[in-house]
Amino acid sequence: MNIDRFVLAFAGSVVLLSVALAHFVSPWWLLLTLFVGANLLQSAFTGFCPLAMILRKVGLKPGCAFGDR
Repeated sequence: MNIDRFVLAFAGSVVLLSVALAHFVSPWWLLLTLFVGANLLQSAFTGFCPLAMILRKVGLKPGCAFGDR
């Protein structure tokens, strides 16, 4: 698995988890969904993704979206 796929899988998992928590626990968990969506949007325009930077340092191979930074 490369960095790009891991970032997308992680973001999708966090969104699904926060929607489930909003349904079963508190609607305030939707703020986590908002945060993840905003981070994905800004990374699409800037190419800056904190998770991708961490994964690169851990040794995951880069993909084409986050690999050249």
